[in-house]
Amino acid sequence: QVALVHGPNGAGKTSLLRVCAGLLPLTDGTAEVLGHDLRADRRSVRRSVGLLGHATFLYDDLTVAEQIAFAARAAHRPAFDAAAAAARLGVDGRLAGVQVGRLSAGQRRRVALACLLARGAELWLLDEPHAGLDAAGRDLIDELIAERAAAGGTVVLASHELDRARAIAGAVFAIGGGVVREDARVA
Repeated sequence: QVALVHGPNGAGKTSLLRVCAGLLPLTDGTAEVLGHDLRADRRSVRRSVGLLGHATFLYDDLTVAEQIAFAARAAHRPAFDAAAAAARLGVDGRLAGVQVGRLSAGQRRRVALACLLARGAELWLLDEPHAGLDAAGRDLIDELIAERAAAGGTVVLASHELDRARAIAGAVFAIGGGVVREDARVA
């Protein structure tokens, strides 16, 4: 399942994803993600979700290979998951030994995506996943999202690239004023 959340800047898309990831507390109401009650224990969901936000939250002093291996270890995943993720995102080979701080914005985005893959999360929360990527990178993201959904995973993405995102989403929701509603324009 792939769900698109869209709305104007400041509508709450990023906040919604951060609440679902257990990073922000609920201010009102109730929420459950993957069977975890976010009001009672929002930290319990963190191991099951992977969040790719605007910022990559990578360690500049680690090499690409070290960063991805760290993400896999933190999620208790085997080392081959890190290597496979690096290869899938094209950040293996010569880039593996480069410090993250020396990468271009697009390369950093690819490393962050490789970290997401290496974590093996049940739920992917993607905030503007196409940002900073070239055309090939954007196509790869769409491919990864489709593969994740086909494998039974769930992806929630917030995007302003509505044409691209609608093409891969099975459900579309608009957010505004802190309220999420099904998008009436979906057929």
